[in-house]
Amino acid sequence: MAQSEVAKQTKAAPTASVASSTEAPPKGNLYTIVQGQLDKAAKAVNLSREVYTILSQPKNELIVHFPVRLDDGNYRLFKGYRVQHNNILGPYKGGIRYHEDVTLDELKGLGASMTWKSALHDIPFGGAKGGIKFNPRLHSKGELERITRRYTHALGGNIGPESDIPAPDVGTNGQTMVWIMDTFMNMRESSDKNAMRRVVTGKTINSGGSYGRESATGQGIVHCITEWAKHRRFNLNGSSFMVQGFGNVGSHTAKILAKLGSTLVAVGDYKGYIANPEGLNAHKLAEHVAQTGSVESYKHARVIGREEFFATEADLFIPAALELEIGETEAKNLRCKVVAEGANGPTYPEAEAILAERGIDLLPDILVNSGGVMVSYFEWLQNKRAERWPLEEVEQRLEEWMKRTFGQVQDFAEELKVDMRTAAYAIGLDRIEKAYSERGIFP
Repeated sequence: MAQSEVAKQTKAAPTASVASSTEAPPKGNLYTIVQGQLDKAAKAVNLSREVYTILSQPKNELIVHFPVRLDDGNYRLFKGYRVQHNNILGPYKGGIRYHEDVTLDELKGLGASMTWKSALHDIPFGGAKGGIKFNPRLHSKGELERITRRYTHALGGNIGPESDIPAPDVGTNGQTMVWIMDTFMNMRESSDKNAMRRVVTGKTINSGGSYGRESATGQGIVHCITEWAKHRRFNLNGSSFMVQGFGNVGSHTAKILAKLGSTLVAVGDYKGYIANPEGLNAHKLAEHVAQTGSVESYKHARVIGREEFFATEADLFIPAALELEIGETEAKNLRCKVVAEGANGPTYPEAEAILAERGIDLLPDILVNSGGVMVSYFEWLQNKRAERWPLEEVEQRLEEWMKRTFGQVQDFAEELKVDMRTAAYAIGLDRIEKAYSERGIFP
């Protein structure tokens, strides 16, 4: 098994102190980091050179430019992407993000992670990721709708209910998915319009979404934390936790952990960090964020800097913001027992090694934050069958699936004496390799 040359070029995690700042240091290249993780897991399962070569690059990298009329009557040209990494196990599947820092390499890394995530959980999907490079907070609802519809039109037949199925990600939500669905449906013949409903998942309930989808990622994170706690004989009731990023994933995780008796002591987002050792009310904080867009002005907490946030003493840490937020400095400052990766790729490899040396467990993203893609699969099935599953059924299926996969990763890690991330990757890679072995390479 040859080492990827790309992985050797991974930019080291920044180590500069950022005591008074709320901003993260400049980030490395997520794609090269994901390639390095692929290399490590490929060795663990003796992945064939042929399959490794196929998986080392996405199958398709789409870049589209499209004009949109803004509210002031002017036109702006937007740049959109869709990276389709692999579909050997099923249709491409992955979110669409709206963010000013979206890059092709970022989406290549995230798309690859979706491939491993689907394979790990034995979901019959592949991996993809898409996005538009702009700041959605600077645009009205009307502009966001026009941007979304033009992006969907530009993608055209490159997405579809049996080929590539987008979902929400950073900067997008159920309404965004409904706009995509409606645009795509109206680009098709009238006879099969309703069959196009499942072209996206993460939709609103009224437009074909699934009960439990909005909270699914947070619920999945908590299922993994409870399994970790059971394995470690750790009592979550009376514990403490902190969350970085308080959007959909972070807020739902916090509210569910609070029900289990754990106390939220620190939280941060793109505007700042706050703390209260006596505890923050996750529900009230979520309401505040919904009204103001950030945690920064929440009155029942003290404002702190980024470095103080990472040095806050708490049992659990859930990074649920963007990728590559935990560098060497952050890993050295953390005072927790476990890091549960709610975000995709939040931890640098160098930081992960430091956490291991310090005895801090790490639950990897492709295992922990996969509740969203799991319930997306449930939503896709419901649309395909013209069914509506009750919330209790969705949540029961999610819990059973998450806990089963967690046990498989844990057992594999102990058997091979590797870390949880390598074990998770290895299980997914093994399933992908078996599919290629059975199907062969055309022609």
